Amino acid sequence: MKAFGVISTTALFLILGVTVPAFAQEEHHQQEAKPEKQQEQAKPAKQEQQQQAKGQQEQQKQQQQQAKPAKQEQQQQAKGQQEQQKQQQQQAKSSRQEQQQQAKGQQEQQQKQQQQAKGQQQQQDKAAKQQEQQQARGQQQEKQQQQQQAKSSRQEQQQQARGQQHEQAQGQWAHNGQKDSRGHEYNENRFGREHHARFQEHGGRYYDGRREYSYGGYWFYAAAYPAWFYREDVYFIMGADGLWYAVAYDDPSLILQVDIL
Repeated sequence: MKAFGVISTTALFLILGVTVPAFAQEEHHQQEAKPEKQQEQAKPAKQEQQQQAKGQQEQQKQQQQQAKPAKQEQQQQAKGQQEQQKQQQQQAKSSRQEQQQQAKGQQEQQQKQQQQAKGQQQQQDKAAKQQEQQQARGQQQEKQQQQQQAKSSRQEQQQQARGQQHEQAQGQWAHNGQKDSRGHEYNENRFGREHHARFQEHGGRYYDGRREYSYGGYWFYAAAYPAWFYREDVYFIMGADGLWYAVAYDDPSLILQVDIL
């Protein structure tokens, strides 16, 4: 029995000794075959991965190509926006400059209008002042004329009164051939109503501060001449008192005493 047990154990070891190397050899073969199989199995997967990677690269490339126009478009848009902003800024600048020019022009126009208004006002003031001065001069001249006319009227009235007094006192004029105190002879052929004449205010001659008129061969003058003397025909005659008188032809009541040279 003991020997059988030994034999059995030995046989078991032999079997195991044969089986283990065979199993190890088979496992070794399997291990050697497994990488090849794994390589064969991994090869398609690797190719697929490569294809996927390549596809991804192409997709990325396509995306980049697609993104490139978009980027360019964005750049163009940004550039266009910049140019538009620049144009807007330029337009705003031009608008401000134009507004400034308009404001300046309006200011200059207002100043010009003010200057014109000032000049017109000065002209109006000057014209008004000149008109006032002219009116004052005219009133003064009119007043002087009225005074002169009043003076002449008074003198005329005085002369008429004196003439009437002389006429009333003497009763008649001098006779032909009668002489005055200085030897001037009264001659009816040269003096009297039949020898009337019209005299001008600035006629005759101006001598020694007086206006003298020639009549009948003599020069006659008066201190002042009334208005009717130049308005009426006048004749010279000597009164019975030996004095000389100028008498209005149409109104013998208008008499002016004169002196004779």
